[in-house]
Amino acid sequence: MENQSDTKQVPLRLSAKLYRELAAWAEDEFRSVNGQIEYLLTECVRQRKKRDPED
Repeated sequence: MENQSDTKQVPLRLSAKLYRELAAWAEDEFRSVNGQIEYLLTECVRQRKKRDPED
């Protein structure tokens, strides 16, 4: 895992409905909304690398 000095802040706009759904999902998995978004993006990138190993 990267240390905090390696992290980047990214402004993100979400619809209220999507935010509520992410917040509920994050709560179910004992994560913050930010942590849930980071987890989901990390999983998507990992899955993409499995499909496209040349990336």
